[in-house]
Amino acid sequence: MSRKRRVLVLMHEDLVPPESIEGLSDKEIAPFKTEYDVVVTLEEIGHEVKPLGVGSDLGVIRRAIHDFRPHICFNLLEEFHGVAVYDHHVVSYLELMKRRYTGCNPRGLLLGHDKALSKKILAYHRIPCPEFLVLPMARKVRRPKRLQFPLLVKSLTEEGSVGISKASLCNDDEQLQERAAFIHRQLGTDAIAEQFIPGREMYVGVMGNQRLETFPTWELLMTNKPADEPMIATAKVKWDEDYQKKIGVKTKAAELDPALDQKIKHLCKRAYRALNLTGYARMDLRINDKDEIFLIEANPNPQLAYGEDFAESAELTGLRYGDLLQRILNLGLSYRAQWQG
Repeated sequence: MSRKRRVLVLMHEDLVPPESIEGLSDKEIAPFKTEYDVVVTLEEIGHEVKPLGVGSDLGVIRRAIHDFRPHICFNLLEEFHGVAVYDHHVVSYLELMKRRYTGCNPRGLLLGHDKALSKKILAYHRIPCPEFLVLPMARKVRRPKRLQFPLLVKSLTEEGSVGISKASLCNDDEQLQERAAFIHRQLGTDAIAEQFIPGREMYVGVMGNQRLETFPTWELLMTNKPADEPMIATAKVKWDEDYQKKIGVKTKAAELDPALDQKIKHLCKRAYRALNLTGYARMDLRINDKDEIFLIEANPNPQLAYGEDFAESAELTGLRYGDLLQRILNLGLSYRAQWQG
């Protein structure tokens, strides 16, 4: 039995779950499922838990820390003030307050969320990732000749496939210009155009601060997708249940040659360290028909709901959901921030 802790769970103010979900449909539960699963499970394994909704005011965190005196903050925030990349500022604030927290440190969050900067760092460490071009707002698109079509255009900073659809795959300069303008207009962020890697879509969960462990390699499948349609994890693929059923979306442990699987996991650990990640993360990869591995993105603090990919892959190793959350707590408690010397 782990020592009982006071845990302050930070979450978006609109996602604070009710005390009971009795009578609610899956669709009604879906928006706050992660928050509910984490709060309830932490309570079930013996901790004193306080959910805290955070929107655009750091003062609510300060007051909760003063009143509740948590041993640790469990960070489920994915944005602050409506801006996805501001989540690392909240973690920086926790460090300024000399408070322990779960998940990734501020530098790792900053690098992980900046798709261009992270790729530059990965390239320096000779970790293979797609060629790319940043498409800033209010700037004309100028594609260098080395960057060949097809290209996948997405937000430079948004997560969760926000803004990604079939139209994101561009085959000429006119489509590239139009899609970049769409991202700028609809999401209000810079865009990035990446070399599209045809092949299998894989995910690998990684946990740790210094000593790292990887979970089984997970694969995204679309069993009813037309054969001539490219494999793209669009927003509809990730979040639209009706569309998921239509094209047969499912995820499961990947069937891979053991040597290739080992190579994938070694690469993921290298990338995790190169980007200064801590706590836990999910690495998104593509494997082409030559078994060449490309790291697409590193996602610190990934989706943590019960039954989702990260927790499912952990459970395949024998790490049940409550044990997984306890491990995340332990990593937060043992992480040494700068204020700890």
